[in-house]
Amino acid sequence: MERHPAVSERRLCGLLALNRSTVWRQKKGVSRRVVNLEKEREKRELVERMQELVKEYPTWGYRRIWAWLRFRDLRCINKKRVERLMCENGWQARCIVNTPRPRVVQSVSQASQPDERWAMDATSLYCEQDGWIGVMAVIDCCTREIVGIDVARRGRAVEAQRALESACLKRFGLIYPNGESRPVLRSDNGKVFTSKSFTGSCKQYGLTQEFITPYTPQQNGLIERFFRSLKEECIWMTNFKTFAQAREAIESWVEFYNTERPHQALGYKSPAEYGAQFGELVA
Repeated sequence: MERHPAVSERRLCGLLALNRSTVWRQKKGVSRRVVNLEKEREKRELVERMQELVKEYPTWGYRRIWAWLRFRDLRCINKKRVERLMCENGWQARCIVNTPRPRVVQSVSQASQPDERWAMDATSLYCEQDGWIGVMAVIDCCTREIVGIDVARRGRAVEAQRALESACLKRFGLIYPNGESRPVLRSDNGKVFTSKSFTGSCKQYGLTQEFITPYTPQQNGLIERFFRSLKEECIWMTNFKTFAQAREAIESWVEFYNTERPHQALGYKSPAEYGAQFGELVA
C-alpha cells in the first residue's frame, strides 16, 4: 500500500478495514504466506528432531524429551507443545488404559510397629552363563528392612520357604513360634505363595497369610518399590556373567540397603537406624 499525501496511514487502514500490523508486515516485504511457510518448516524440523530422540530413547516421556530440546538443543519450546506433538504422532511412552479393577478397604501395606506385617515377593534376572535366576525377598512393612532374602537358580516355593526361614531366624532366633506373636505375611496370588507347601510352611512358622486383590500390585507397594531400587541401583548396573557373581552383588547391596542407604520415607535414615528407635530386636 502506497502512502497518500493527504491521508494518514491510520486513516487509510480504517477506510479499507485493514489491520496496521498487516501493512507493516507487507511493508517489510514479509507476506502472511511466507510466515506460514516458515512456521511449517520450523515445525517439520522440530518433529524430525523429536522422532530422532524417540527412536534413540523409546522409554522417555514428553517431559524428558522437552528437557533435552530445551536445555541441550537450546530450543525455545514449552512442555505443552512437545506433549501435543507426541500425542499427534503416537510417540507417548505409555498409554494408561482405565479398566475396572477390584479394590479392598485395607490396601496400605504399611505397619506401625516392627514385625507387625511383612511383605514378600519375587523377581528374576538374567546371567550370561547360567541363565535366569530368582530372587525372593521379605520386607518389614514398618522399618523397610529386608529381613529375609534368597538368591537361587530357581524361583520355586522351596526358595520362598528358605527366605521365610532366614527372616524368622533373624527376627526371633527360632524358625517355629515359641509363644511369641508372629507377623502377618502379605503377598500376591502367585502360584508360589498359594502352593500347599508354602502355605503349610507359613502355618508352621506361625505366620498369617494376607493376599492382595488380583491385578493391584500397589497393595504390595513396599516390596515392589524395593525391587525397583534393587534393579535400578544394582542389577541393571552390571552385566552379570555367573550366578555366583549375581548372588554376591545382590547380597552385598541388600546389606548396604539395610544399614547405610538413606530412605526417603524414613526421614533419610537407613532401615537399621529407623528400627533402632523401637528398641532392641532379637538378632
